[in-house]
Amino acid sequence: MSEAKETVLEIDLGALAHNYRYLRSKLDKDVKFMAVVKAFAYGSDSEVIAKKLEELGTDYFAVAYVYEGIRLRKSGITKPILVLHPQLTNFEEIIDHCLEPNLYSEKILRKFIEIAEQKNQKNYPVHLKFNTGLNRLGFSQKEIPTIYKLISETESLRVASVLSHLAASEDWREREFTLGQINLFRKMTWELIEKLDYEPLLHICNTSGIINYPKAAFSMVRSGIGLYGFGNDETIDPHLKPVGKLKSVISQIHHLEKGDTVGYNRAFKVEKPTKIAILPVGHADGINRRYGNGKAGVMVHGNYAPIIGNVCMDIIMIDVTDINCEEGDEVMIFGGDQHPVKFAEAGGTISYELITGIQRRVSRKIIEEKS
Repeated sequence: MSEAKETVLEIDLGALAHNYRYLRSKLDKDVKFMAVVKAFAYGSDSEVIAKKLEELGTDYFAVAYVYEGIRLRKSGITKPILVLHPQLTNFEEIIDHCLEPNLYSEKILRKFIEIAEQKNQKNYPVHLKFNTGLNRLGFSQKEIPTIYKLISETESLRVASVLSHLAASEDWREREFTLGQINLFRKMTWELIEKLDYEPLLHICNTSGIINYPKAAFSMVRSGIGLYGFGNDETIDPHLKPVGKLKSVISQIHHLEKGDTVGYNRAFKVEKPTKIAILPVGHADGINRRYGNGKAGVMVHGNYAPIIGNVCMDIIMIDVTDINCEEGDEVMIFGGDQHPVKFAEAGGTISYELITGIQRRVSRKIIEEKS
């Protein structure tokens, strides 16, 4: 009998350390490392992950929103924290908690200068986002003179870094486009730097950029998904270790006869004597309905058990007809013998969506790094 008592996400800090060291090994020693811990550290635990990464020596952190940065500050994180998508209403909080905003339009640049001057700031670190082709956030090349004019007219801020974001660094079919982005970024940054009397950090590489375009590392790189064990490339994934394992437990076993049905809308119809197991996890925990009706499955004692019927809010049902198992036994939803990428692909999605979708009501268990 397994000791599992509930659905739990195990967070392996040893795997995190392995991934960090692997990615670091791809960089020159003087290149700084920004660890992306947005979305609760990609669905795990942002405070635990950030503390471990700070211990490992990361130079910077990045979050999406201000409240994520505040959470890290309150947990004791002292390294610089970049807020990738700050909103105008949060600028005072950014300064109050020593966070660093990513400024991506003339409007927010002007507003941050205004707030910084009101709060008597001098050389407050900010980051400038350049749009090189992803066409999300970012200044265009023609706005560089305006950027410089606004910066040169105030002592309230200092540019800590200039960044951009690669659109398809994992896709070799888009190599020409990616190289075009890198070259445009180089041109835009030097156009600005020539006007400044100092050189900020420069970064455009994400995880796939680190692997596929190491010469574009500039002075810093950003890694998110790679830290959590995914390389967006089947040749890289074996070198990384997924940080999270989602486990559950068999709550009940039913023996069904031909003609019985299972779950909402009677979506699964029994055609022969069938043994099913009930698990305490559902779409409210992050296992989307797309995984039901045989699309995906879980591992029970190393054996594959398909999810049958529609995924419920708090429950999934699996077919364990040919598996020797009992109520209370542990079930591996993803991790171990079932790589999260494989589980995600079975549901027609990607690892990012799967792991960031694991809800907060799922218990977290921290597995410490082995010394």
